[in-house]
Amino acid sequence: MTARIGMVAGEPSGDLLAARVIHGIQQMSGDAACEGIGGPAMRRAGFDTWHPMDALTVFGYVDAFKSLPRLLHTYFDVKKRWLASKPDVFVGVDAPDFNLRLEQQLKQAGVPTVHFVGPSIWAWRYERIHKIRAAVSHMLVLFPFEEEIYRKEGVPVTFVGHPLAGVIPMEPDKAAARRYLGLEEGARILAILPGSRASEIKLLAPRFLQAARILSEQDPDLHFLVPMVNAKRRAEFEAILHQHPLRHCHIVDQDSGEGDDAARRAQPAAWNVMESADAVLAASGTATLEACLFKRPLVISYVLSPMMRRMMAWKSGQERPYVPWVGLPNVLAQDFVVPELLQEEATPEALAEASWKALTDKAYASQVAERFRAIHESLRRDTPLLAAQAILGEVGRA
Repeated sequence: MTARIGMVAGEPSGDLLAARVIHGIQQMSGDAACEGIGGPAMRRAGFDTWHPMDALTVFGYVDAFKSLPRLLHTYFDVKKRWLASKPDVFVGVDAPDFNLRLEQQLKQAGVPTVHFVGPSIWAWRYERIHKIRAAVSHMLVLFPFEEEIYRKEGVPVTFVGHPLAGVIPMEPDKAAARRYLGLEEGARILAILPGSRASEIKLLAPRFLQAARILSEQDPDLHFLVPMVNAKRRAEFEAILHQHPLRHCHIVDQDSGEGDDAARRAQPAAWNVMESADAVLAASGTATLEACLFKRPLVISYVLSPMMRRMMAWKSGQERPYVPWVGLPNVLAQDFVVPELLQEEATPEALAEASWKALTDKAYASQVAERFRAIHESLRRDTPLLAAQAILGEVGRA
C-alpha cells in the first residue's frame, strides 16, 4: 500500500531540506506519495504541490498581518483536505508558526506528525516546548545539542544532522566556482548576502552597499558578488543599488554561470557565490551556516525595525536571546568565531572594518576555516536516510 505523506515547507531553505528528505523517502519506499505546500526543489523531487511555498513566505508579525487573508486561505484549505482524507504521516518543515498549529489539529485527529527543524527554543521562548509536545509526534533536529533538550522534555527526537553538511563539500573548490561564474582566479572577492526577504533587503542592503563602497576605496580592484533568490528580490536590490552605486558589483541569479556544469547550475546561486568568494558579509540566517560549511571567513549582521523589535520583545518577553550568539556558526561553536554586528552596531564603517579583516588577514581566515571544518564534521550524517526512517517509522502509529 502506498504511503501518503503530507508535507509543508515555507521558505527556500526549507524547500531544499524537504527535497532531500523526499529523496530519502523515495529510496526507502519508492511508491510513497508526498503532497502539500512546497517549492521548486520539492517539485523536482516529485512533490505534488497544492500551494507554492510563497504563500507562507512572510517575515515577522507585520508581514504576517498584511498577508493574513492569504495565509488563512492556505491554512484552512490544506487542513480541510487532510482532515477529510488523512495522510499516513504529516511532516512540517520549519515554518513553526504555521506548521505547529496545523500539526496540533492533525495529531488530535489521529495523524502522526513529524516536525523537521526544531524551533530555536534554546534562544527564544522556551515555553513553546509545551505547544511542541502537544503538536509533534516526533521531532527531527539539525544540531546535536538540541537532542538533549527535547529528550529531557519528553518529546521523541532524532538528531539527523544537517543535510547541507552532506552536500556542501568538505574541501570547497574556489577555482572551479570562479570558472563557472566567469571570474578571474586571482581577483579579491567579497560575497554580499543581504537576505532573502523584502524586509531584509530594505534594512540591510543600504548598509552593506555603503560598507562595500568603503572597501572599494581601500581596494579599487575588489569585486562584490550578490546572489538573489528570485526576480522580485533582485528588482528590490537593484533599486537600492541605484541609490548606492558600487564599482565591480555583480548580481548573480540562478541563470548566471558559464559552461555546462549541470551540478553547479542546479544548486543555489548563493552557493556558487560563497564558494568563489574570499570572504562573506551576510544577514543572520541559513546563509551563515552555508558560509561556515564553505569555510569562508564571515561577518554576520542583522537589523530589525524599531516596531519589529518592540513586537518581538512583547511576543517573547525577552529583550535578548538566552544565548550570547545570534549566528548559527557561533551558536554551534559556542564562541564568537566570527563577528556579529547587530542593530546599532551594524554601521557601514564597522561592517567594512570587519569585512576587510576577513578579506585580508590570512592567518585569521585559516583559523576560522579550521573551526568551521570541525562544525562541518559534527553535522555530517546521512540526513535523508535518517529523516526518512523516522518519518516512515511513524506510519501506522495513529
